[in-house]
Amino acid sequence: MNRVPFSFSRALLIARNTLREAMRQRLVHLIVLVAFALVVSAQWLRDFNFGSSELKFVADFGFGAIAFFGSALTIAATAQLFFSEIEQRTVLTLLAKPVWRAEFILGKFLGVVAVVAAFCVLMTALLAAVLWSRETALMRSFPDAFKHGRAIDYASLAGAGLAQGLKLVVLAALTLLVASFAQTQLFTVASGFLILVVCHLQYLAQEAAERGGPAVSRGLAGALALLFPNFQAFDFSEAIGASDGFAWGSLARLTLYSVGYAAAVCGLATVSFRRREI
Repeated sequence: MNRVPFSFSRALLIARNTLREAMRQRLVHLIVLVAFALVVSAQWLRDFNFGSSELKFVADFGFGAIAFFGSALTIAATAQLFFSEIEQRTVLTLLAKPVWRAEFILGKFLGVVAVVAAFCVLMTALLAAVLWSRETALMRSFPDAFKHGRAIDYASLAGAGLAQGLKLVVLAALTLLVASFAQTQLFTVASGFLILVVCHLQYLAQEAAERGGPAVSRGLAGALALLFPNFQAFDFSEAIGASDGFAWGSLARLTLYSVGYAAAVCGLATVSFRRREI
């Protein structure tokens, strides 16, 4: 095994098979279908906008659906696709061949990333179509309100969708890390949702570390803020207005951070999986 060099092509083959398996999973189909229905139905729920503008409500509702169901899809797909290999014992056949465990982890991760990317592209494009259709209808009914052109910047909308995709990539890496040492799929899924909550509340730990207090509390809060990413930083939905502009520089830095963080976590998952008895 040591004589066989690491092959990225073998990892891509595993990723392709993982993507094929994901496309056959009924749970994946169900989550995508429900998210699709919610994004489309956003335009008919505009009466519940709680005082915000109609287009902003549709955009916020759509991104909320993408974030929630995207997270559920990422956690469930990562756990299910990983443990299906363990439970069906196909991983033994695979690793008996000249395949590194690092290639297996990387292939599984890339397969889930492909699923997540397809989901985000589809849902963001669908949300853009819903917003474009409704905005066009409003422009016809109230032309004076759109003297300066469209209110939605669709390039910024795509950027916000990309940020959601980056968050799901990081979440997939963290869930895969848990799966690399967990004994059951249920534990992995539960841990994935716990990680999701912790990452969304990470800013509270960061504020606590900056605010001061007992040294032990500051140390714990600082460690939590350092180890877990702040998922609030991935929300760019407030910047899709054409007049406000979009923080493309922040998105570029977030992209580099997400890629580096996911790579580091996948490295830890590889080390953990190497020590695992199958």
